[in-house]
Amino acid sequence: MAKRERVVRMSVELPLWRALTGYRVLTMIYAVLLAIFGKDNFGQQRFERPWVAVAYLAFLFVWTLATLPKVRSAASCTKRFLVADLVVALTGILLTPLADFDSQSFDGPTLPSIWTAGAVLAFAIKGGWRWAAFASTFVAAANIIQRGEPSRDTYHNVLLVWVASIAIGYVVEVARASERTLARALEIEAATRERERLARDIHDSVLQVLAMVQRRGAAIGGEAADLGRMAGEQEVALRTLVSSGLVPPTRVSEDAAEGAVVRTVEVDEEGPADTVPCDLRALLAPHAGSRTSFAEPGAPVLLPAASARELAAAVSAALDNVRVHAGPDAQAWILVEDEPDEVIVTVRDDGPGIPEGRLAQAEGEGRLGVALSIRGRLRDLGGTAELISVPGQGCEVELKVPKASKVSRGKAGTAR
Repeated sequence: MAKRERVVRMSVELPLWRALTGYRVLTMIYAVLLAIFGKDNFGQQRFERPWVAVAYLAFLFVWTLATLPKVRSAASCTKRFLVADLVVALTGILLTPLADFDSQSFDGPTLPSIWTAGAVLAFAIKGGWRWAAFASTFVAAANIIQRGEPSRDTYHNVLLVWVASIAIGYVVEVARASERTLARALEIEAATRERERLARDIHDSVLQVLAMVQRRGAAIGGEAADLGRMAGEQEVALRTLVSSGLVPPTRVSEDAAEGAVVRTVEVDEEGPADTVPCDLRALLAPHAGSRTSFAEPGAPVLLPAASARELAAAVSAALDNVRVHAGPDAQAWILVEDEPDEVIVTVRDDGPGIPEGRLAQAEGEGRLGVALSIRGRLRDLGGTAELISVPGQGCEVELKVPKASKVSRGKAGTAR
């Protein structure tokens, strides 16, 4: 089956970038008009050195229009651009006394005027309230230096910009968290709907055919009865697998340029990487059948993929021993327990049990199924395998694997 990818893109943050783009253009025009038509308190031209104001405002005009693509999204608004944009705003504030000698005596506007707030808002939208506090602190310091002897209005304006930018940054962080939560909810809903659809299709086709083969085989008898029994076992295993939905696709949630992105991608046939968490239930569920009961937690039992495969192989070896030594009619039970630090899998049967000393004798004869296939695998994972058997009362194999196994630690060490 070919890979499929479904993308759900949120856009709660995108209107903020559009609003910032419009704000920068409008405030740039306002700063230019204010410099052209603005007068001082005596009705005279504001600037004693107009060439300073003209040079800066011309640069501000070009800079604002040239950087419009930079404020279209979080991806295009890089850290380097944010720093450069803040430097442009701070430069305009500090150049104001050179162009307007009276700017320190009167609370007149600076050269960039309220355009400076756009540079701070870009920090807020990009990085949240901490970035906003960082940028607004520099703007506040520049305004205080520019005034020389700042008045009460100066401190009021500085505090207003500082509080407003931090509040906007906090709102952006909350919006992003809400986007990720919604993306995860949509992801789970899509996976549930797909599982239900597959369950309906399988129930209407495969399960009904297996049930019919089981009934007809039992009615005919002979070899057909064995075929019917096998069909019944496969029906139980398939029904368990479908009802628990243990083979979900790999899902990844991201916080990309325009908000949260959810991608649903089918797993490659080669299987998941060794360090990727894997649900152990998906590997053990196929063992369920008419002679094997499978008890599992309601939540995923996550282990590194390599550890989960090795543990599932040890369980399979234990079930092989049940079929060989306890007989085809023996009943087996698999119990999975998910503890905080380890995973415990217990395999129990109602067979005749293992006579005392039989395992040691088997190892001496070169039969190393339990020693290698079960205990050896668990030892490599940093876990343990305990066999408890009472003659006439069956056998119990308890497999314990730490969640941070030697396999996963070894892969991590190799990667470093």
